[in-house]
Amino acid sequence: MDGTVIVADDDRTIRTVLSQALTRAGCRVRATSTIATLWQWVEAGEGDVVVTDVIMPDGDALDLIPAIRRKRPDLPVLVMSAQNTVVTAIRAAEVGAFEYLPKPFDLREMLGHVSRALAPRAPEPSDDTRPDLPDLPLIGGSHAMQDVYRIMARLMNTDLSVMINGESGTGKELVARSLHNFGHRAGAPFVSVIIGAIPESMLEAELFGRDASGTQAAEIGKLEQAAGGTLFLDEFADMPLDAQKKLLRVLQDGSFRRIGGRRDIRADLRIISASHQDLPMLIDEGRFREDLYYRMNVVPIHLPPLRDRIEDIPDLARHFLRQAEAAGLPAKSLSKDAIDRLRLERWPGNVRELENFIQRVVALSANEVIDADIVDQELNRRPSTTAFPQPDSEAGIGPVLAAHLRQIFDRHGAALPPPGLYHRILAEIEAPLLTAVLEATRGNQLKAAEVLGLNRNTLRKKLRELDIGVARSKKMM
Repeated sequence: MDGTVIVADDDRTIRTVLSQALTRAGCRVRATSTIATLWQWVEAGEGDVVVTDVIMPDGDALDLIPAIRRKRPDLPVLVMSAQNTVVTAIRAAEVGAFEYLPKPFDLREMLGHVSRALAPRAPEPSDDTRPDLPDLPLIGGSHAMQDVYRIMARLMNTDLSVMINGESGTGKELVARSLHNFGHRAGAPFVSVIIGAIPESMLEAELFGRDASGTQAAEIGKLEQAAGGTLFLDEFADMPLDAQKKLLRVLQDGSFRRIGGRRDIRADLRIISASHQDLPMLIDEGRFREDLYYRMNVVPIHLPPLRDRIEDIPDLARHFLRQAEAAGLPAKSLSKDAIDRLRLERWPGNVRELENFIQRVVALSANEVIDADIVDQELNRRPSTTAFPQPDSEAGIGPVLAAHLRQIFDRHGAALPPPGLYHRILAEIEAPLLTAVLEATRGNQLKAAEVLGLNRNTLRKKLRELDIGVARSKKMM
């Protein structure tokens, strides 16, 4: 790399580490701990790239970026922040940051972004406007949510089709609503349809509408109701093949016809879909169109289950406490041991289950401070709290798996779990197995494949399918 990088951060350790790494990579570095000095250097024409923290002692770097873009529109600004919320990611994208990296960041990734920023490129138009940001329903600054925020920030002002996948209760509709509310279609309708809740015989009329016939008035379908805005198709995998074919035409031609209609209706809308099912498996079984899948899955967003973002549980729990108070329930708080107890639970129903649990414990507890004993009492009343047997070296994981399966069926009562249980259970077993072996081999996929007895290409395919990241580099604050 060749160029001068301005590093702005009030943390001396980060300034030192970045300065040393960039210098070794061939860059010249100027480092400062204040926004004022950063702006002084930018005004003087110094630096080819800026790497800055957001919150500095004398100001907010995101407020400075529009001025930098007016003064020097060809100067890339990389933003890093410990304020790891979706609002920070979106603000960074809206003011024109070249890249946003949450702290702690990967040093190799940072160097890669600086190298890309130093590469020759066409100048971009400046834009110093930023709309006010409303409160978002997305809570949590965990690493698992950072990739979600960064992808969302890049998608806000596009019309690209997005497919959100994740377990039930992870917040797929919240992500879809946020993409709509922050995008250029925010002033138009957001229409949500749960495909699985509509009888198959009525689905096409529900989506596409029905033309007037005799004395029967025309029915306006969801696509027309969402005109100019966003149509969110939840449980998308449940759509029958005939409806899939019609929806494919909407995506290909930008138009559709009502049932019984003869004129084309323009489909001016963005479509976001969501599913918890294994769509590639459904494609293999002939139950889902492959061409529609690729049209809908232009940009995938994977929402992590709550068990993979346990550091978000305290913030989520406190958020749900505030919601309960706003709904008229008594003001309550959680003791530290209660929060610790919540973090130990697996929460198979994910964020939705945690929300319902907090509402219930607030309503039933007479104490202002909810402690671990109260949490335990309520957890033990759930049908899903049958204790797992401890793993036994001779018995293997069979008893643990059997208890887990009993819990799944208990949670659904008289109903059955949704289709795809076989593959979901395999994924639950494979993911921790592959993760454990990769940790043991320090990310060496060749050794991991040998330990597992798998072909290396097979291992790579499974890592992609299960969305397991492989990191061998050191993390830093």
